[in-house]
Amino acid sequence: MKKLILLTAFAAVCLAQEQAGGAASSNEPSAAWKWANFVILAVGLGYVIAKSLPSFFQARTESIQKDIATARKTKEEAERRAAEMDARLAALGQEIEKFRAQARAEMEQEGERIRRETAAQIHHLEQQAESEIESASKTARAELRALAARLALDLAEKRIRARLDEPAEASLVENFFADLAHEGSKN
Repeated sequence: MKKLILLTAFAAVCLAQEQAGGAASSNEPSAAWKWANFVILAVGLGYVIAKSLPSFFQARTESIQKDIATARKTKEEAERRAAEMDARLAALGQEIEKFRAQARAEMEQEGERIRRETAAQIHHLEQQAESEIESASKTARAELRALAARLALDLAEKRIRARLDEPAEASLVENFFADLAHEGSKN
C-alpha cells in the first residue's frame, strides 16, 4: 500500500513538473495539478477506507453470524417444544380414554358396593320388622289372654252371683270358718 502511495505521489510530482513548464503563464492551476490533487485525495480516502472497512465488515459479519446461530437455536428449541406438545396431544387422547375406563370401573365398583349395602340394609330392616311383628304379636296375645281371663272371671263371677243366694252364702262362710278352725288345731 505504501508503494502505491509513493508511486502515486511520484506520478503526481512528475505530471506537475510537465504542466509547470507549459502553464507558467496562467494563474489558474493546470488540469494536471487538479488530477494530481484528485489522485492524492482518492488514494488517501482509499487508504482510510481500506484501514477501517475490513474490521467494520468483519465485526458486522460476526454479529450477523451470531444472530443466525441464536435464531437457529431458538428455532430448534421451538421445534423441540412443538414436538413435545404434539407428543402430549397424541398421548392426551389415550390418557382421556384411560381416565374414562378407570372412571367406568370405579363407578361399577361403587354401584356394586351400594347394591351390597342396600341389600344388607333391606335384610336388616326385614329382620327388624319381623322382630317387631313378633313382639307385637306376643304383646297382642298377652293382652288377648289377659282380656280373655278378665272376661272369664267376670262371667264366672256373674254365674256364681246368679247361683249364690243368702242361704248358700251363709253355708259357705260357715264351712270356711270350720276349715280354718280345723287347720288351726292341726298346728
